[in-house]
Amino acid sequence: MPAPAEASARATPRDPVPPEIWILVGSAFVIAVGFGLVSPVLPAFARSFDVGVAAATVVVSIFAAFRLVFAPVGGALVERLGERPVYLSGLLIVAVSSLATAFAQSYWQLLAFRGLGGIGSTMFTISSTALLVRLSPPAARGRVASLFASSFLVGSMLGPVLGGLLAEWGLRAPFVVYAVALLVAATVVAVGLGGARLRPVPAGDAARPVLTVAQAWADPAFRALLVAAVANGWVSFGARIAVLPLLAAAVLDRPWVAGASLAVGAVGTAATLQVSGRLADRVGRRPLILTGLAVMGVSVGVIGLVSHPAVPRTAGLVALLVLSAVSGVGAGLVSPATQAALADVVGHERNGGKVLAAFQMAQDLGTIVGPVLIGVVADLLGFGVAFGLCGVVCLAAFLVWWRAPETLGRPAGG
Repeated sequence: MPAPAEASARATPRDPVPPEIWILVGSAFVIAVGFGLVSPVLPAFARSFDVGVAAATVVVSIFAAFRLVFAPVGGALVERLGERPVYLSGLLIVAVSSLATAFAQSYWQLLAFRGLGGIGSTMFTISSTALLVRLSPPAARGRVASLFASSFLVGSMLGPVLGGLLAEWGLRAPFVVYAVALLVAATVVAVGLGGARLRPVPAGDAARPVLTVAQAWADPAFRALLVAAVANGWVSFGARIAVLPLLAAAVLDRPWVAGASLAVGAVGTAATLQVSGRLADRVGRRPLILTGLAVMGVSVGVIGLVSHPAVPRTAGLVALLVLSAVSGVGAGLVSPATQAALADVVGHERNGGKVLAAFQMAQDLGTIVGPVLIGVVADLLGFGVAFGLCGVVCLAAFLVWWRAPETLGRPAGG
């Protein structure tokens, strides 16, 4: 029999989405489009400074590295200054970074400006998550997480297309457009999130209690969330984005296959997000996380077998595309459910900046380390074993979540 708070949370899954959430959703779309604008041209822009392929990849990875290193500071800033100022500051820092990148005159300037952008990125990522936790109705957290993830996904799909078109005016043009778009987004957020609900606590009123990382670590659900974050970063943002195209190119030797595998994976995720958030609010976070990890682990874990010499090329192509789509479904189940569970753990009445930063660091760690290890294993033992390692990572997260408690319906603040 569910507890009263849990029954109440499950009984009102259609709570309206606050207008502030829609502003954040729109901002996420602009950010994703802008990031997609520069991603196709960044390696070529780096190579234009007469550096090798390895140096060009460093320019790509330094953004994620600075996100990871600066995350604890970003969480502390959210606790000290509040979500809105940190969010706006992060947007402005990335805008300045993007504009400076457009006018970089050397490889080292380009490297420094991209690192600065990583600092701003982790600031608005952590603060936007904190805003979603604070503003989302408890019974609609899954739905809000799906809206946010969908807007970011659609933007990230549209961005590279527009970036390729903008590159016709030169490799620097996408960075200028991205900077302008971020300034527009910052203006809209500054006006739209200026209401009383987000103003500093008046003098004499009790400040929101802070949830420390140590307190959150005592919660088995939070420990499971960290493991799931590593697995999701490793597989969804690491293996699927960085290594799967290499498998497609190496095995099937057709340039379009790499893009097609990413596209069908994105379609699988986008389609699943339309229902997974509501399901997370209705049946709970844990069932969706377990199902998503299982689907993602099995599909990505066996996808490397298409490289086996005994697999005919046509069959391998079909299997690659089908498994890519299925892995996207798994990611679409995991993402909103974990975000909603994280909001349940923190609660909208507590300030959990450092806790949110720890979650973001776990996901970034998987995103950074996963592709490197998969690449090394692929070189030594082949793609079959390399992607099998992804299945093992998902299995580990599945087993941790199997023992973790459900978070839907927790009382406010914990």
